[in-house]
Amino acid sequence: MPRLASTDGLSEIQQEILGTVRAFVEKEILPYATELEHKDEFPDAIVDGMKEMGLFGLMIPEEHGGLGESLLTYALVVEQIARGWMSVSGVINTHFIVAYLLMHHGTPEQKARLLPLMASGELRGGFSMSEPGCGSDVAAISSKGVRDGDTYVLDGQKMWLTNGARAGLIATLVKTDEGADSVYKNMTTFLVEKEPGFGQTAQGVTIPGKIDKMGYKGVETTEMVLDGARVPASAILGGEAGRGRGFYQMMDGVEVGRVNVAARACGISIRAFELAIAYAQQRSTFGKPIAQHQAISFKLAEMATKVEAAHLLMVNAARLKDAGKRNDVEAGMAKLLASEYCVEVTQESFRIHGGYGYSKEYEIERLMREAPFLLIGEGTSEIQKTIISRGLLQDYPLR
Repeated sequence: MPRLASTDGLSEIQQEILGTVRAFVEKEILPYATELEHKDEFPDAIVDGMKEMGLFGLMIPEEHGGLGESLLTYALVVEQIARGWMSVSGVINTHFIVAYLLMHHGTPEQKARLLPLMASGELRGGFSMSEPGCGSDVAAISSKGVRDGDTYVLDGQKMWLTNGARAGLIATLVKTDEGADSVYKNMTTFLVEKEPGFGQTAQGVTIPGKIDKMGYKGVETTEMVLDGARVPASAILGGEAGRGRGFYQMMDGVEVGRVNVAARACGISIRAFELAIAYAQQRSTFGKPIAQHQAISFKLAEMATKVEAAHLLMVNAARLKDAGKRNDVEAGMAKLLASEYCVEVTQESFRIHGGYGYSKEYEIERLMREAPFLLIGEGTSEIQKTIISRGLLQDYPLR
């Protein structure tokens, strides 16, 4: 394994999994990623390969057909996949958040029925919290679920669903309890089941089409329109006990998602550094490789340091969660630093490539369009700073 972004204390099983994934990335993702990305083509063959390796069920318990691995293992796998192509990591990241919500908040019946299908990849998961009129302000959602006997009727418009078309199960946050004493107790998560595809995919559920994006191509991002969608009360995540608990459930999932976004940022940073250090040794100016010019060698040193720092923060946040400890501040720090450094490292790699970096023939052009997404996904940098500062003020009260 390369020197940068290595992780101490891994078991033999973890090392074997990471070695297998890295080999898969080298053989099955990197040679095809740029072409598929430019075509905005879904990577069916790559996803089938991930199914065969069991990656869709990496953290799902063995009794439900998964591998029962830790968050750390999953984050390191995501890092490797994002190094190959960030969009591919998006295919399993949203899926994983839904599986995590089921594992930690679902009823025994929900787990028994849905997790085996998710572990095999037969059933894909989607995560729906944002809306056109609100992003980071989750409390401002306007979609609603109204009880009608043994069912709920869902109405509203949701936004930015990764896997929105291919998912057959979407964890969807709506307002239900207008009489609760807190806006955060007014929300409930529903497990909305639908057919994969675009158009009307279930009664009252429409996926209008794919949103055209600057980067993060290949994997689809969609809207979801709920118009009188009728779902059973048993579709509430956690059953009746989960009513009004949606905000807290979703935040638990987002907290884990932030570790994974940090891992994706680390993966892009690693690849950007690899491209830069290789190009700097091949390209010559003034009679010597540009890597021997101090201006470039210092860039490489700074890039490598940022890669290492982001990786270590990500690993620490994952290990805290695996240990059952609170990690909201640490996950926020990891996501903040990794995403900001990802953009910086990618830009420096782009500069090292010079004019060639602007050409679509060079891989760095794709990374330049992918990196900015990570500044936004799972909460902007400003949201992370808010979370971090609030946690610090609790831990360091004025005495």
